[in-house]
Amino acid sequence: MELRSLRYVLAVAEELHFGRAAVRLHMSQPPLSRAIKQLETEIGSPLFVRSPAGVTLTPVGVVLLDEARALLEQADRVRARVTAAAGAATLTIGILGDSTDPAITSLAAVFRQQHPGVDIRIRDADLIDPTCGLRAGLVDVALTRAPFDDTALTVRELRTDPVGAVLRADDPLAGRDHLRVADLADRRWFQFPQGTDPAWRSYWNGGEPREGPVVRVVQECLQAVLWNSTVGLAPLVHGLPENLAVVPLVDMAPSRVVAVWNAGDTNPLLRSFVEIATAVYRR
Repeated sequence: MELRSLRYVLAVAEELHFGRAAVRLHMSQPPLSRAIKQLETEIGSPLFVRSPAGVTLTPVGVVLLDEARALLEQADRVRARVTAAAGAATLTIGILGDSTDPAITSLAAVFRQQHPGVDIRIRDADLIDPTCGLRAGLVDVALTRAPFDDTALTVRELRTDPVGAVLRADDPLAGRDHLRVADLADRRWFQFPQGTDPAWRSYWNGGEPREGPVVRVVQECLQAVLWNSTVGLAPLVHGLPENLAVVPLVDMAPSRVVAVWNAGDTNPLLRSFVEIATAVYRR
């Protein structure tokens, strides 16, 4: 049983859809389906129940998923320690939609100064997975926003940002000093794809089930507002195009900027990154 196969299982189990899992793994769907079928043949039992709407885990699949997560986390720790010992240290950082945040620029400068020999790799993630591929082993640490399912993860809060409703500039509500979530109850809100983390989805939908266009990245959110007059939410620190406006929501909990990594990861380079990030974001 190869680690690659376990990463395939993890992606399908978390996305509950072969197509979305293939996109996340940067591969086409047929090879992914064949790999899962081959693994099921080797095990002698199906791992997923397939249907037109997606997939669900079988009891055997649930057991394998738990073991796969543990094995992949251990493999990542081994890789990081061996790489560091060989003198070619790398750190892969996932960033969710906030690549223009000035704090990230400051963090990059300070980290570079303290670790000039480290090879930094950046993965700019979409909105489907708020952990930026952390559980799939695609990143070592993520700079993202809570809330999300933090099972088996360690989360460090870096900053909180107030949140506002993003509207077209010509929207009747755009001139208000502030709004409440209830003021937007009759509007269409942008939606995340099926399989998105439930806590993450609920927060950005104001805690209520909503209807509206499906989006995957920040730019799609802004375009949904522009073209469809959809309601979007955004931290007030974000800059917006001239044809859009953001109005503070007074009854919306602040958005928490966090660093998140796999629980138990003892990589000293990771610990140093988190400590530097904590200091930079709290200046």
